[in-house]
Amino acid sequence: MQRIIVSTDKAPGAIGPYSQAVKTDNMVFVSGQIAIDPASGELITDDIRKETRQVMTNLKEVLLEAGSSMNHIVKVTLFIKDMDQFSVINEVYGEFFQEQPPARACVEVSALPKGANVEAEAIALLGG
Repeated sequence: MQRIIVSTDKAPGAIGPYSQAVKTDNMVFVSGQIAIDPASGELITDDIRKETRQVMTNLKEVLLEAGSSMNHIVKVTLFIKDMDQFSVINEVYGEFFQEQPPARACVEVSALPKGANVEAEAIALLGG
């Protein structure tokens, strides 16, 4: 089984000793994505909707680079700092999975990298 590192400039680079994603012969494992705008390098935290949308867009771009897509995700894990924001985060998240959404876990955490409010990681099948 092959292990291939995935990297794209359409999503923020890793901010530590990890890869944006790793793919095998038939799966891709995407590292946690926060709302860093890859064009500016700035973290979006002023609006939870914009922040969540950027997180999901970053996730999508890494998947596309790996040869997968949002439709091929089998599991997402969301990490959020404030469960009171859950309904808004969930609404934006739902824009990306309008039919047959993947399995998901959502966990409230005390802190996220760079002061982010939302982080998402995913496991997906390969295929466009």
